[in-house]
Amino acid sequence: MPELPEVEITCRGIAPGLVGRRILSVDFRVPALRYPLPHHLSTTLAGAVLKDVTRRGKYLLLNFGVGHLLIHLGMSGSLRLLAAGVAPDKHDHVDLVFAGRNPSVLRMRDPRRFGAMLWIAGEPQQHPLLAVLGIEPLTEQFTAAWLKRTLTGTKAAIKPTLMDSHRIVGIGNIYASESLFRAGIDPRRAAGRISLQRLGRLVPAIKATLTKAIAAGGSSLRDFIHSDGSSGYFQQQYFVYGRTGEACRVCAQPIRELRQGQRATFYCPLCQR
Repeated sequence: MPELPEVEITCRGIAPGLVGRRILSVDFRVPALRYPLPHHLSTTLAGAVLKDVTRRGKYLLLNFGVGHLLIHLGMSGSLRLLAAGVAPDKHDHVDLVFAGRNPSVLRMRDPRRFGAMLWIAGEPQQHPLLAVLGIEPLTEQFTAAWLKRTLTGTKAAIKPTLMDSHRIVGIGNIYASESLFRAGIDPRRAAGRISLQRLGRLVPAIKATLTKAIAAGGSSLRDFIHSDGSSGYFQQQYFVYGRTGEACRVCAQPIRELRQGQRATFYCPLCQR
């Protein structure tokens, strides 16, 4: 599933080429993805200009002035910026066609159809999908002191707790495992029992992991591609994720795997205690 770095990269990839451009047409090829698609957009957005593109957690917000288009890439979705006239493939479900000297198409591809595209006419941050989201981990407000207060009394393990979007947004399975390795914290440790000193290592580890992933173009493990069709390569820098049985890059101990909340967790038994 695309996580915060992949969504941020998509945001940065599509904004420069589309902001300030006018919608020519909106074309839907299926009735629904995870939710019914807003087929009224073919008339609602006719002639509307894209004001800006922002990210909140793993969601993209396209501001057209008259409302916002909320996009979630789901398990396998991606957005491609293409020249007008490029024929769609089987899993290309939505096209937003933009005017210009060279008309462009923002195409949503989603083989598993777990993604979402919803129309928000009012204040986007009050939408039920956004109103419940937690803190952004790359902001100044995300500190060890804040995290300590938030985790007080939490008995759940730290790994799935980091993935709880009601607390912190965008830290999915890959980056939770990688961040905990960088901080030297056992993913099974109770979140509420981690000291402020250790959280003082974890917060910068999370920020460094996400920042490095963005710089590397994200992780392209299955379906994720950039808006220009290229792939990310952060997977080449993984310390633990997907490396079960391989030697730790720091201590040479074999990387171990366990299940937490029906998700695979990867860690080094020597470096993470």
